[in-house]
Amino acid sequence: MNPPTPSGARISIIGAGPGGLTCARVLHRHGIAATVYDRDPDADARDQGGSLDLHEEDGQLALGEAGLLEEFFELARCESQEERRIDPAGRVLAHRLPGEGETARPEIDRGQLRDLLLRSLDPGTIRWGHTLESVSGPADGPRTLTFADGSTVETDLVIGADGAFSRVRPAVSDAVPRYTGVGFLEAWFDDMESAHPELSALVGRGSAHVADGERGLFAQRNSGGHLRVYIMRRVPLDWMTASGLRPEDTAGIRARLLGEYAAWSPRTLRMITENDGPYVDRPLYALPAPHTWQHTPGVTLLGDAAHLMPPLGVGVNLAMLDAAELALALAGSATVDDALRTYEETMLPRSARYAEMLDGGAGFLLEEPDAGELARFGEPGRGPGHGEQGIPGQ
Repeated sequence: MNPPTPSGARISIIGAGPGGLTCARVLHRHGIAATVYDRDPDADARDQGGSLDLHEEDGQLALGEAGLLEEFFELARCESQEERRIDPAGRVLAHRLPGEGETARPEIDRGQLRDLLLRSLDPGTIRWGHTLESVSGPADGPRTLTFADGSTVETDLVIGADGAFSRVRPAVSDAVPRYTGVGFLEAWFDDMESAHPELSALVGRGSAHVADGERGLFAQRNSGGHLRVYIMRRVPLDWMTASGLRPEDTAGIRARLLGEYAAWSPRTLRMITENDGPYVDRPLYALPAPHTWQHTPGVTLLGDAAHLMPPLGVGVNLAMLDAAELALALAGSATVDDALRTYEETMLPRSARYAEMLDGGAGFLLEEPDAGELARFGEPGRGPGHGEQGIPGQ
């Protein structure tokens, strides 16, 4: 069969996260239709995760291609570029304040970013309640998508934007995510100024990071007076069940944490003891570095589906850059296959460089800073990366 042109192709994007939605939006701006399939029953089915810092060289660049940069800055929090490095006693070791008018890495809630992208798409673009099971079909197409409810869809191009445990990835690669040995527990705090004033003063307007070599805490402001803290530890994947604990046993988990962090000051332990609600277990996974694949007609990946890495500040930014570049390649190519080759020739080497640089980097989040790191902390862009793992995709 003749290879399809992008404008005439049936394009299916799996996953309605920032990457998948950015791709759909940029395609739409170039007159190319796409359908996004997502397992969630609707847009409000679950919490979308914490705050993201979007970089001007990738995430913001993608939003510019989507025609949404001005709206982004109406929502973004430039003051949240403030960063602090704290020791376990609660002393501030290093502090970076953003310069006046600085827009290199403003913060936005993940949910706000997703809503911005959702509003930019035509009604009917997203098919909610579609959990992908598999991708099949011949290399020369069409591909067949099989969903958990037994329904199928024929498509000319499948774009896997479905996160860490992608159901599209097996169509191009045998790689599977591996546990990094570092686990996060996420804790939420509400009404910071009135309910948690001491913690508010400690964290500041942006983020605060403290570690002792084996464990750490990363606090991150969200909009609306909220804060998220990621309690970071080297633990076995099954640490909770091995300890006889359950996710809903907030008191039992807190008691264990207080034992592990017993040498830390009460000031920093507020990040463990004052949370409003339960802890959420978030083990960190990464794909083997580098993760590449042989060109496969009719299927490609972007974001965590393509290059899952430790959460050191690049995940969502790279996903959105991937998405914009793929959409632009489709808009500028004669065939879908030409577009995939153009996209993968750029994306795969870039993601390989990042993945190799960050391989094993989850442990960096637990390391005590040395004098050189603290001296560099005040330089723009040199603070610790913001957690971007969020909630796993499809």
